[in-house]
Amino acid sequence: MNIRIIGSGSYVPGVTMKNADFSNHAFLNEDGTPLGVAGETVIRKFKDITGIEERRYVEDDLLTSDIAYFAAEKAIEDAGIDRETIDYIILAHNFGNVKAGAIQSDILPSLATRVKNSLRIQNPGCVAYDILFGCPGWIEGMLQANAFIKSGMAKRCLVIGAETLSRVVDVHDRDSMIYSDGAGATIVEANGDDHGLLSHESASYTYDEAYYLFFGNSNNKELDPDVRYIKMHGRKIYEFALSKVPAAMKSCLDKSGIDIKDVKKILIHQANEKMDEAIIHRFYKLYDQEPPGLTMPMSIHKLGNSSVATVPTLYDLLVKGKVPNHEISPGDVLIFASVGAGMNINAFVYRY
Repeated sequence: MNIRIIGSGSYVPGVTMKNADFSNHAFLNEDGTPLGVAGETVIRKFKDITGIEERRYVEDDLLTSDIAYFAAEKAIEDAGIDRETIDYIILAHNFGNVKAGAIQSDILPSLATRVKNSLRIQNPGCVAYDILFGCPGWIEGMLQANAFIKSGMAKRCLVIGAETLSRVVDVHDRDSMIYSDGAGATIVEANGDDHGLLSHESASYTYDEAYYLFFGNSNNKELDPDVRYIKMHGRKIYEFALSKVPAAMKSCLDKSGIDIKDVKKILIHQANEKMDEAIIHRFYKLYDQEPPGLTMPMSIHKLGNSSVATVPTLYDLLVKGKVPNHEISPGDVLIFASVGAGMNINAFVYRY
């Protein structure tokens, strides 16, 4: 028995932030000194490395739990199910609800509880909880749903990834241009044939890598030192991802028994275009292969890195025919993979 996605939905925020909108930002080094580079040069180099042209931010009156609810409603509608039949709501995020202009995160009650309340689900047997697993959170939620359903603890689950990273970025850090907001959701249930989730892999590397992503002070030393922002050691993350993600994907694919030549699409976390391309090439090299064309759908160019929302949003856009030059058909084999804070890695092989 496998689990299969029977419905999906996503929410792409309405505020578009183009790269040019950062041209007047006072970007600083970690020690607070000026970069000494013109804004236009910073933006051009950023675009060359990440592939990001623009990203989406939520409106000031919306919270992470709101956009998670929007995506969940679409997934339920797409699946055509009675929402009272959902046994688990698993919501992956990293920072909770952070109001526009606020400096505190709010996770009381949990975001999953708020989504269940917004969905007006009455059934107390529908268990709602959050998971914090960095950018791979939605995939980890899918693996947990898989375990619940295979063990008999559940028949149907709602798995959501939602984030509003625009609320926790340091505007004086050029890395802030990477991050964006969004939400994606899926409804999954048991499936009796050879379609659905076929194999999976998951790992946490914490011995040396735990703090590659962290909460730290602004690069502007004149700001309140007690207010923290998302920070990262970009080079270390890049090297870690190239070292660990391809091997995890190979282990996952080998478990499935699927030949690399039968993989149609790879839906990888949208963090950095050059990094993702390098991961895919290194993955295929493990099989002495070169990646075929149109293997890796991308959303990062227009949507940026919305953390846990990137993979489920990409999947929803793909199945709805909204990713240019990419389409999938019944029977196609997909690999889902992600890497992020923790440092965590996971993947699963899926037959559509």
